[in-house]
Amino acid sequence: MPLSKPCQTCGREIVWRRKWADCWDEVRHCSTACRRNKPGRTDTRLEQAILELLEARATRATICPSEAARAVFPDEAWRTEMERTRRAARRLVAQGRIEIVQKGRMVDPSRAKGPIRLRLKS
Repeated sequence: MPLSKPCQTCGREIVWRRKWADCWDEVRHCSTACRRNKPGRTDTRLEQAILELLEARATRATICPSEAARAVFPDEAWRTEMERTRRAARRLVAQGRIEIVQKGRMVDPSRAKGPIRLRLKS
């Protein structure tokens, strides 16, 4: 039995708790908010935009999550959707498709604070 797994909505790590001993296999979300706000079409578009931008770059090149947000959301609306974009990136990390880096080093997506960059998994 794994002691942690990613949230299906935000991609953050869910750590096993004793109260979940009987239902750990059914735990899919880290919070009530994530349970209510499951990923939809826009979230899928964000994931696709991240992957397309990264595939268009050189090997080991990175992108800022705001580039994907700008590609999906018009005008200045992208600024309000940055957390949604970071959630999409964390889901891609959980799938093993990309890495989140800070200052060139891979970081834990659940604990990353501040500016991050995204790159394809090597």
